[in-house]
Amino acid sequence: MKEQVSEHEVFMRLAIEQARRGMSNNEGGPFGAVVVKEGRVIAAGHNRVTSTNDPTAHAEIVAIREACRRLGSFQLDGCVLYTSCEPCPMCLGAIYWARPSQVFFGCTRRDAAAIDFDDDFIYREMALPPGERRIEMRPLLRAEALQVFAAWREKADKKPY
Repeated sequence: MKEQVSEHEVFMRLAIEQARRGMSNNEGGPFGAVVVKEGRVIAAGHNRVTSTNDPTAHAEIVAIREACRRLGSFQLDGCVLYTSCEPCPMCLGAIYWARPSQVFFGCTRRDAAAIDFDDDFIYREMALPPGERRIEMRPLLRAEALQVFAAWREKADKKPY
């Protein structure tokens, strides 16, 4: 008797193939992602950090940007993201801003750490007050910056998100 393959497994295998493709082409680390809506792949991406000299070009970010462009929206309503590895803190933030309905991941962040992609220090840094982080972070010109926020609050034609 043949085991039935789920739709989720099909799409996860596409994400894993994206990871393999990017790694084989020396475009970046071994990470891939696909965005699916209503059973169709809307966008796919793999890590392109080293090939584009862009530290934000993680697979999830690449796929989210392309999916949003194709959908003409800054949100992924009704979409599912499949990623070959548990998202890093940056990608996790982008995922929450994009608001897909579900995320499936292959490898865990511990698996990634075992091959020298360890993001635990970022999770620890995020929990610290800005003045205690490794990279110096200090407030500057807050009163002036708050004026822009006040203008936003009053802006009649803003597009909220």
